[in-house]
Amino acid sequence: MILIITTNPLLENRLYIPKFLPGSDYRDVPKKQTAGGKGFNVSRQLLKLGIRSLNLTFIGHHNGKRFRELVEAEGLAITSVKTASDTRSAAVIVEEETRRVTTLFNVNGLVTEKEVEEFKQKLPKMIQNCEIVLFSGSSPSPAANGIFPYGIELAHQYDKISIVDTYGEHLQACIDAAPTIMHNNVAETAKSLQMELPDEESILAHLHVLYTKGIKQAFLTDGGNAFYASNFDFTFKVTNPVIRPFDETGSGDAFTAGIIYGHYNDDIFDNTVKLSAALGALNAQSDLVCGVALEEALSVAGQVTITPIGKQMKLIDVTPTIH
Repeated sequence: MILIITTNPLLENRLYIPKFLPGSDYRDVPKKQTAGGKGFNVSRQLLKLGIRSLNLTFIGHHNGKRFRELVEAEGLAITSVKTASDTRSAAVIVEEETRRVTTLFNVNGLVTEKEVEEFKQKLPKMIQNCEIVLFSGSSPSPAANGIFPYGIELAHQYDKISIVDTYGEHLQACIDAAPTIMHNNVAETAKSLQMELPDEESILAHLHVLYTKGIKQAFLTDGGNAFYASNFDFTFKVTNPVIRPFDETGSGDAFTAGIIYGHYNDDIFDNTVKLSAALGALNAQSDLVCGVALEEALSVAGQVTITPIGKQMKLIDVTPTIH
């Protein structure tokens, strides 16, 4: 089982207009509500890849009720801890002519210490019963900052693969807890850790630090630009497929779903990276979030190039020799 921990879900209200002009009135605007938040995006993409997952999250009040309805309507499994605060929401303006998307986020709901403790009590049994656990998205409030590091420690205790894709003030604590795999965005990492990552040298240095912490694989992506990855102490530069972007929302989550897919199916590192990059790129071409078909991703995965940097792996020929 794949377990996905999302502490800051998002109810999205997507509004579709030809083009946004400030000060103008728009009538009869098509509206679509969707369940967002990074972990739920990953769960949605995994389902498109044929893998079911279980989502653990916080939800509360009217937005939370609607959020659960949307999640269950998609066929995604969810269990939750109830919060006194309403689940956060956002207005997403999709301009169809200009292919531009603007998101207006509400404030995060306040998660209390009592609610965090109830959440943590669920983690030991759920992590024991999973194969891979993903800790995804931001933290809703300071009280919740310790959930991901605590969960990573449990994953170590129960010998489970742990994957982290997060940002914010709890990122350093997550790194120190040493998950198996990390995926981060360059800009969010730099802001969260109050550091500069302006060039290849600084990015490679950061990947090395992650390896010394005990993180086995790390991916530091940068939108559609080339990105860097590490597999133990081997590092790589990866170029993405060339696409015409529309909405990059969820592209990092589609990428993370590819990482999970590769490990779930015991695929090799190169194939996993290529599939992940293809999923992220194809997601950015559409206003749909994390709905890329596996066949479509595999068809463009061959456009992804992986270049070793520095020390290179030695490939051993194990082909049987017939005398």
